[in-house]
Amino acid sequence: MAEKITSLQVAERAGVSQSAVSRVFTPGASVSAKTAEKVRTAARELGYRPNILARAMITGRSRIIGLVVAYLENHFYPEVLEKLSNALQAQGYHVLIFMASNTADNIDSVMDEILDYQVDGIILASVAMSSDLTRRCEAAGVPVVLFNRLQDDETLSGVASDNVAGGRKLAEFLVAGGHRKIAHIAGWEGASTQRDREKGFLEGLAAAGLALHSRAEGNFHTDQAQAAARLLFDTDDRPDAVFVANDHMAFAVMDVLRFELKLRIPEDVSVVGYDDVIISAWPSYDLTTLRQPANRMVEETVRTMLARIETPNMPARRVAIDGPLIIRGSARIPEGWTS
Repeated sequence: MAEKITSLQVAERAGVSQSAVSRVFTPGASVSAKTAEKVRTAARELGYRPNILARAMITGRSRIIGLVVAYLENHFYPEVLEKLSNALQAQGYHVLIFMASNTADNIDSVMDEILDYQVDGIILASVAMSSDLTRRCEAAGVPVVLFNRLQDDETLSGVASDNVAGGRKLAEFLVAGGHRKIAHIAGWEGASTQRDREKGFLEGLAAAGLALHSRAEGNFHTDQAQAAARLLFDTDDRPDAVFVANDHMAFAVMDVLRFELKLRIPEDVSVVGYDDVIISAWPSYDLTTLRQPANRMVEETVRTMLARIETPNMPARRVAIDGPLIIRGSARIPEGWTS
């Protein structure tokens, strides 16, 4: 095997001190451009790579953020993971992705594994966090930020779109389009995103003197969303519009309505979703939806995480960002309506 190159050898080749080599490969450390160039040139010539894990043991900082995701079927999350990874890497951090389901035992197991990696922080993307797990992370000195989720525990930092306002906008749009038999296909009841979207939607209907015509649960899964569509629409008293709690389910619902039940969209039924993933704009769906402001959500999540790493005792930040209604062809457009 080839000899392992050390920082001392790089220092000797570059004609600098060993501490200067360490500073060059430490994000945020102060070092002159001339010294940095000499060190990096020597490192390339020798084939040197810094030992990040060894440095983490010395400094107490791994420069690693654990990112926990419940599922990737929803196209919103692959898009967001890329944005989060790029934003954190721009700040000198690396991302380790862990998959988890929203069950207590599974999340406990995943969190134990993450803490074993000595991460500097944890971002939970639509994963529930118990108060017990919060205390364990705090005891380990590891800050936690929720992404696309705001829990009732106000000691937890989190960033999400303004789901209540978004749900209300969708209700107002459907009512303005002349719909009176409006249904809802809900996501997972344990998610704050679902609760808040439905809360705003019901408030919007109530303001117009309407109640929900019918409701079924899709739990953010396509097969369950398809079953919900059959339950609500394969009947004589079917709705004339439906708000589906996210785009991922809305695509499945639209396929059932068009290809199984032979309903026309939007002539027979209007369909609206939530997220505005890339596929929403495809001509085959052309989905009217509430856009989650992903770029701003990522910016606020990274800002919150870095602030909590630098100032562990800072108060929790809870950010809800308003998103626009994106009008396309899947729902009847009210006369004179502008987005």
